[in-house]
Amino acid sequence: MAIAAYDPFKPPVFDEPSVAYAHLLAERPVHYFADFDPPFYTLSRHADVQRALRDIDTYSSEFGQGPRFTPPAGMLSNPPQHTFFRSLVQQAFSPRAIEAMRGRVEELAEELLDEIPAGEWDLHDAFAFPLPVIVIAEMLGVPADDLHLFKRWSDASVAAMGAADPSAYESELADLANYILARIRERRAAPGRGDLIDRLVQAEQDGKVLTDEDILSVVNQLLVGGNETTTSLITNAVWRLLERPALWRQVVAEPGLVDRALEESLRFDPPVLGLYRSTTRAVELHGVRIPKDAKVMLHYAAANRDPEVWDDPDTFSLDRPAQRHLSFGLGVHFCLGAQLARLEANAALRALAARCPDLRLVNPGERITPWFLWGRRHLPVSSRR
Repeated sequence: MAIAAYDPFKPPVFDEPSVAYAHLLAERPVHYFADFDPPFYTLSRHADVQRALRDIDTYSSEFGQGPRFTPPAGMLSNPPQHTFFRSLVQQAFSPRAIEAMRGRVEELAEELLDEIPAGEWDLHDAFAFPLPVIVIAEMLGVPADDLHLFKRWSDASVAAMGAADPSAYESELADLANYILARIRERRAAPGRGDLIDRLVQAEQDGKVLTDEDILSVVNQLLVGGNETTTSLITNAVWRLLERPALWRQVVAEPGLVDRALEESLRFDPPVLGLYRSTTRAVELHGVRIPKDAKVMLHYAAANRDPEVWDDPDTFSLDRPAQRHLSFGLGVHFCLGAQLARLEANAALRALAARCPDLRLVNPGERITPWFLWGRRHLPVSSRR
């Protein structure tokens, strides 16, 4: 579908963002969008997005990676602050630590499928949402009984980032902050549990323990990053495979294709369409001057469809040669949880293919609300079990 003007908040772009990629890539590689507060620029070409991700001195995360300017906080900052906070949790996301979680993640996937009745069910609510939420909650040391609260609060956190009126979410965000602060104080009173919150409570910077607010910021980032995007990765991958049933049958017959299917899903339907940086100086690019102190969206999804990099980029293909997409970012701010997301999605897709080989798409459901994220809020499917 050809579009005359790019508006990410309105149909048809909101409903299916990919309708805008050809327009952005060919005609507006630096796009200025005035109808948001603050206005922002969008970079869409693969080379430009890649260059900006590596140039943290010019395209800074110091004022947040969302569309609004926010104070530096935890890992949403530049080095050295970013380096320090990332180092506090890096060990929990190391390749060895993630691989050690494989058995538990696979067990959870099986347990969730055990609860699914035959007939029609919602893949999001019954499977794709609870799997990563349970995993990150266990890492943080959050009681399983509180998982429903975390989902509501996580949704509110993400929605507030892109909402025209973020104040609409103040109550939920306050509830989340109070809940996490209570867990932090529990760890201060009785340290030694070994979970991520406990490690942060015991950490020191320049001989001083971290403040409650510092820990709250990091836990918030882990919570949101640890479930919303992985849920969307699972739903997006299954959605596209079931849209073309022959692809689903291929994955069922050849489980070794699961990793390839997930990487193609990440390229084709990245759960994060793009994140933001703030310019520290004026930049001239493709005849457009981006001023200092401007918000710039680095559009991962459009960059992943750049025909200068990929052949037939608008086709979802299990035969595509391995190439590095930008869906997890690049450089210093490369997604900390990328390997965990891949492990969870791999376990989910393998379990589904083995347990529900006759899985069928009932309808494409509905997209999630935050405009700069991409996933299915509901995905009705059907199977005999």
